[in-house]
Amino acid sequence: METGTNKKAFQINLEGKRYGTFAEIGAGQEVARRFFQAGGAAGTIAKTMSAYDMQFSDAIYGPTERYVSRVRLGTMLDHEYRLLIERLDQKLGGQRAFFVFADTVAARSFKQRNESHGWLGLRFQSEPRGEPSEIIIHVRMLDERNIDQQEALGVIGVNLIYGAFCYQQPEKLIASLNDNLAPQRMQVDLIKFSGPAYAQVDNRLMSLQLVSQGLTTAVMFTAKGETVQPAEVFYKKSIIVERGSFRPVTYATNDMLEGARKAFLARPESREEDLVVLMEMTLENLLTEGQLNHADFLARVDILGSLGRTVLISKFGEYFRLAAYLSRYTNKTIALVMGVPSLHEIFDEKYYLNLEGGILEALGRMFKAGLKLFVYPMEDEKTGELITAKELTVAPNLRHLYQYLIDNHFILEIESFHRPYLKIFPPEVLAKMRAGDPAWETMVPPEVSRMIKTRGFFGYRASAAA
Repeated sequence: METGTNKKAFQINLEGKRYGTFAEIGAGQEVARRFFQAGGAAGTIAKTMSAYDMQFSDAIYGPTERYVSRVRLGTMLDHEYRLLIERLDQKLGGQRAFFVFADTVAARSFKQRNESHGWLGLRFQSEPRGEPSEIIIHVRMLDERNIDQQEALGVIGVNLIYGAFCYQQPEKLIASLNDNLAPQRMQVDLIKFSGPAYAQVDNRLMSLQLVSQGLTTAVMFTAKGETVQPAEVFYKKSIIVERGSFRPVTYATNDMLEGARKAFLARPESREEDLVVLMEMTLENLLTEGQLNHADFLARVDILGSLGRTVLISKFGEYFRLAAYLSRYTNKTIALVMGVPSLHEIFDEKYYLNLEGGILEALGRMFKAGLKLFVYPMEDEKTGELITAKELTVAPNLRHLYQYLIDNHFILEIESFHRPYLKIFPPEVLAKMRAGDPAWETMVPPEVSRMIKTRGFFGYRASAAA
């Protein structure tokens, strides 16, 4: 059973173990207010502050290009934590564990209907004079009214603090972030744990938890495993995204992507420096035997990381939902890379029975932002002939619609490809690997083969290949 928000704040106030600062900018001082409202806050709160004026804010935390950003949150935590230690360590450092909670938020404006989002962070000692640990999150506030967004921010802030102080398992903290909030009021699309309290935590698994526990529809991390917020990466960028299970990455995987990249950059308006390449896995693709296998997930991500790929994990079963998500963050071209079989699925009406407008609605939503599909050819198993996007056969009632998308360059062919790679399919590679057939190594890049063999990914065992 969920503990009420004020009860959580009161419990922390009552314990008297923690003492710290609340610095909140952008949606009132809602988190601190909850602690005051609960009673006994004098035992927890050393200082609250809010520098709304930019000159005051810059004078305290230094100038910044963006006030609602991860960088600004970091400077707030740094500054307030340093002051706390300087002013109170001698007096209280031996008895109290210090903490700083900070947030910088762009709530719904009275003047414009801007994207409502914010960065929240907590830096805290687990014990008096201990090295601090830290949790930061990025939230999207979905309420329509400013006052409702403020209230939701107060709730999630208390949940974050209570979770850090009262739960040992990060997964339990994540599950509690939306306690006492109705669904669809708040999304958490980034979380990062650091410091001694979380020395064993893999933040990629925590990102996966955000999606699997329903706190957001998608999360991202870089090739180095660093969790990132989509707006940080996609702003004013074109995007190429390849969806797959990547069990494992094969020569065909890379050939498809490279062919699409060449076709994309051949267009006069496209520039290499403005392009983000993304590998996307859906939650459904990550389910092996009906449940999330963390080791299997990390194997795929580690391999993609070794190839320098940025990874997106999403809940978007349908391509049009992925397209809508990406177009939220950029007004530049978005290109989806796929093989002919996936394109054929897009034109199968059975996948759109839940939409009032059926396939017309789905395709309208998919292509409304100028989306492009770059399609990798396939070989006919019986005849060995090449099947390209232009030669794909769709249902008779969809032929004119399909031709319209071809003629208007919404669907484009990947013309640069290596024909032998068209016969490589990940399930077959996996089967050969597990059967001890060394032929699988000829189907994947050398760095992928090395990593699978060295680390025993996907059920590979050295003895099986002996």
